[in-house]
Amino acid sequence: MIDVACSAVLFDCDGVLVDSTRSGEAAWAQWATHFGLDPDTVVAGIHGVRSGDTVRTYLPASEWASGLGLIEQLEVESATSTRMIAGADSLMLEAFGAFAIVTSASRRLLRARLAAAGLPTPAVTVTADDVKVGKPHPEPYLRAAHLLGLPIGECVVVEDSVAGIKAARAARARGVLGIGSASASAGVDHAVADLSEVAWTGHGLRLSGERLVVPLRA
Repeated sequence: MIDVACSAVLFDCDGVLVDSTRSGEAAWAQWATHFGLDPDTVVAGIHGVRSGDTVRTYLPASEWASGLGLIEQLEVESATSTRMIAGADSLMLEAFGAFAIVTSASRRLLRARLAAAGLPTPAVTVTADDVKVGKPHPEPYLRAAHLLGLPIGECVVVEDSVAGIKAARAARARGVLGIGSASASAGVDHAVADLSEVAWTGHGLRLSGERLVVPLRA
């Protein structure tokens, strides 16, 4: 068992609170095919970054608006297959008022995925629509801490993607908890399989479980 002291938790959404991997990758593969791009290449770079940033990587400026509109439509339509990641509902309830969601998805897509997974939209969210620069830049996490009225140094970030972990480190969050085995080698402080191994104590996070916690940093 490990206790991680903090005043608030900043959750990424996809891969942390909800599982939208299949639907998101399928939407992006369809998008890539529409524009004559290699689906595998495009899909490999989508995780943890804003759709608009990916669109601008592959399309000329004259097609940015149409490209972003199409992927938004495809992802929202496929959001019905989104499922909750184990433990997300109970942890969000326990930490009510002491957490925010910080996502590279649009506000519309975030709400669609949370609704499909049966999870509430919290009072504080930071989406792709709310920042000038997305992950791996620190702006999204700094903005979330500001909206909660806290220094970022009192917040723990929960992430699964390399881009998100880099954003949390650049923001100088108190700590970074990784979700899933892939996060364990990406510079997090600890990693757990899913949120069923995490509880809110009122003063921070408690990590436990048989698949415990992989401590990676001193």
